[in-house]
Amino acid sequence: MTAFGKLIRTTAFRLTLVYLLLFALFAASLLGFFAWNTRRMITEQITTTVNAEFDDLTGLFNRRGLRGVSFAIENRALRPGANLYLLVTPAGQAVAGNVGALPPGTMAGSGWLETAYQRLEEQDKAPHRALVRISELSNGFRLLIGRDLDERRRIFGIVAKAAQWSMLVVIVLGLAAGVFVGRRVLRRIDAMTGTTRRIMEGDLSERLPVGRSGDELDRLADNLNLMLDRIEALMMGLKEVSDNIAHDLKTPLTRMRNRAEEALAMSRDETDYRAALERTIEESDGLIRTFNALLMIARAESGQGGTTEDFDAADVANGIHELYEPLAEDNGLALRVETASAPLRGNRELVSQALANLVENAIKYGKPTQATPDAAPPSILIEARRDGNSVLLSVTDHGPGIPEADRKRSTERFVRLEASRTLPGSGLGLSLASAVAKLHRGELRLDDAGPGLRATLAFPALSGEGLGEQSSQPETHPA
Repeated sequence: MTAFGKLIRTTAFRLTLVYLLLFALFAASLLGFFAWNTRRMITEQITTTVNAEFDDLTGLFNRRGLRGVSFAIENRALRPGANLYLLVTPAGQAVAGNVGALPPGTMAGSGWLETAYQRLEEQDKAPHRALVRISELSNGFRLLIGRDLDERRRIFGIVAKAAQWSMLVVIVLGLAAGVFVGRRVLRRIDAMTGTTRRIMEGDLSERLPVGRSGDELDRLADNLNLMLDRIEALMMGLKEVSDNIAHDLKTPLTRMRNRAEEALAMSRDETDYRAALERTIEESDGLIRTFNALLMIARAESGQGGTTEDFDAADVANGIHELYEPLAEDNGLALRVETASAPLRGNRELVSQALANLVENAIKYGKPTQATPDAAPPSILIEARRDGNSVLLSVTDHGPGIPEADRKRSTERFVRLEASRTLPGSGLGLSLASAVAKLHRGELRLDDAGPGLRATLAFPALSGEGLGEQSSQPETHPA
């Protein structure tokens, strides 16, 4: 397709043509109205002048008779101007005036008439047009008074010529504007098209060009770039997940296979086989938990949060405290909870799972690095409260914490810091908590507890009373 063919097929060029047509119609209508109104005003001026002349001459006829009227017409006919006068006998013979010729039968009528005529001094020239008034006097004579329409014709011609030139200028400028706008838009669209082709070829780092005008194309490019950022992040996440799955799940699968081979080669009785099967089942359960966590993260990140409901974050915190308190005691930790009414809307199961992951991490990694003999057991605090327009669910421990440089990376899938590699786990707990927070338009915050780590899930709070009138006094459950 040629460049001109692409240009005339652009939406901008076609819209410009539509606007040009509408503007031309509007301009033509405006000029037509102006011409019509000008013609009407000139006609009104002519009729007013002719009526005044007619009243004056008929009054003169009543006072001085035919001779006085004839004398007045002869004098007025000699004046320079466009007024026409003609006085004829009942037989149609001219008595006085400056009109030399009229179409046959013109003087037989009465009233207003637009007719052709010739002046006495212009018998050999082309006829003119005039607006005349014809009336019969009391003695049978007929009087014609009129005015030449050449002035009206010249003004109308000026308006018509101005309209022609105006329309020509409008069309030329409109086409030039259409070409300019079409080429400008076409260049931007071609630039976007080239970028999208490179993206389709696999270069996800490409972004659509954004200008400085802030117009609709810039807004479209901004939104598409945000979408591309999201797609690139998801693709990178998918690649990382694939690499991490291949790396982190290879070891337990290899271990399961080796144990199965060892059981086949070394087991001598039913007890050995049973022990090998139990270890295999335990490894399988760990793999199933890992895949379930990955599936839950994927669903949360894709926005598939399941059913939502209004619930109180304090109830979730109290339930998790009750569930994990025995496990904390078995690990030599005291699990405490402090709650205040904090209504929010979301998927209660996912929020509970995210909080449970934070508590499990705190139990697993939250022991102080240096234990003091005869001291009270180290504690883990679960909190649920409302802070302004946010609902905060936090878990605070007194362990080694996470270095600030590693906090952002710790929420990625399968990321395990050096201090935790010797402990069992898959590195998906914080990833799931972060995904659940983002699903609910919130965030996961990791802060220094001095010493220890404070992991906080921040969610948007319900507006108004939410779940109704509830006490805002903290509820404390010591271990």
